[in-house]
Amino acid sequence: MSGYLKHILIISVLIPIKLFSQDIIQNQYSYALSLYNSEQYYDAVTEFKRLLFFDGEKEYVYDANEYIGMSYKMGGKFSDAILYFAIAEMNAGNDEELFNSKVEIVRANILRRTISHAIALLDSLQKDKRFTDKQWDIYYWKGWAYIFNDKWDDAAREFSKIDSSKTLMIFCKNVDQEQYSVSFANIISHFIPGAGQIYSGHYFSGFLSLGWNVLWGYLTINSFVNNRIFDGLVIGNLLWLRFYNGNLQNAVKYAEENNLGITNRALDYLQSGYRGIKP
Repeated sequence: MSGYLKHILIISVLIPIKLFSQDIIQNQYSYALSLYNSEQYYDAVTEFKRLLFFDGEKEYVYDANEYIGMSYKMGGKFSDAILYFAIAEMNAGNDEELFNSKVEIVRANILRRTISHAIALLDSLQKDKRFTDKQWDIYYWKGWAYIFNDKWDDAAREFSKIDSSKTLMIFCKNVDQEQYSVSFANIISHFIPGAGQIYSGHYFSGFLSLGWNVLWGYLTINSFVNNRIFDGLVIGNLLWLRFYNGNLQNAVKYAEENNLGITNRALDYLQSGYRGIKP
């Protein structure tokens, strides 16, 4: 058999094999994708990893890693998700895929509360000239990052830059205005014991604190005026100082507890009531 005929024979055998293997890989991708779409995320991860193993041409390396990352995110494994989004990012075929992978990393960082990482990545995207047409997306996710960082005023500022996110801007402004100033509660309690508790709505605790501080303050001062120095030191250090410091601690504590409740109610609404895209 001539060399020419041998080459023809080898090619005629290899082409069907290659086409057959590509068909299998396409079916594997479709199967893995169907598992993801039906919310069978654990099985989807397994099948996408199987696809990567057999995909010698690296045709699905971006898509498979992206879907593995999203499956892990849906399962609450945010660090694993970030790892596979990063692999997808390294195998992005164009700027659109690159941006999408970076945004998925941002969203996973928001959900796992590593907000500084999310904001740093968004800042770098904002400076990247390849993504000048993606500024609204960057503002949007930066707003969500600030929400999860309990910085509602900053979140409102980011959403105000997007015409389609005025509802979120107003919502964040309302949450910010509803929250209590921890520093103000602390400061006024230095001058008027109990005022911080009253400011945060804990009236009984506030008036009780005010009463005890007035009582022990009066007894302390009265002891010194009447030259009962020892009594004054005992009452002042053991009673007045104790209630005064307790007043300062409670002022901060109650304001922070109130703010936590406001934040949790806001996040509950965003999770169940808000219909837009969420992290």
